[in-house]
Amino acid sequence: MTRPDFEQASLYALGRLERELSPRLLYHSLRHTRDDVLPAAERLAALEGVNRDDLLLLRTGAVYHDIGFVVQCADHEEAGAQIAAEVLPRFGYTAEHVRVTRDLILATRLPQSPRTLLEEILADADLDVLGRDDFLIRNQALRDEQAAHGRPTGDAEWYASQLKFLETHHYFTAAARTLREARKAKNIAALRELLASSPK
Repeated sequence: MTRPDFEQASLYALGRLERELSPRLLYHSLRHTRDDVLPAAERLAALEGVNRDDLLLLRTGAVYHDIGFVVQCADHEEAGAQIAAEVLPRFGYTAEHVRVTRDLILATRLPQSPRTLLEEILADADLDVLGRDDFLIRNQALRDEQAAHGRPTGDAEWYASQLKFLETHHYFTAAARTLREARKAKNIAALRELLASSPK
């Protein structure tokens, strides 16, 4: 059986993200998919021992996980799963490949509830930033994105909501916990400091 053409499927998805995403998507941008989530998924897959065929589907899920944003912001995962189902067969993906990819996309929906290792990896990759050194910079981009969509927040409200999110979040894979938990704890401490110094 011939393998799906990931390269062409990826070019399709990344091309649409580049051309069609709103410029107001300051966080959920092409960069988020191409430079953050895809490499994080590949890194976690290597550490978790994912095989070649599963890696291809994981990478597909990563490049398609936010493509629904070209259609809508609310329930973008469902829109993205639909786009994937429509276009992937033209790149040699079977019905089973499409099912797995759809499930991967839907596994990134908050609150996350992945059911397979691949879904756990993509869920962790999507929130890899929570345990990175650039968390506060990227978090500001998320805040700016929400403000651009008519949902501005004051400092105290923002930092409190982000602190709650990080404190209740957990990485699903051992690899993500090993790579990101220590830095995530530092990011939580930084948010606590910012909240404490914010005017109420």
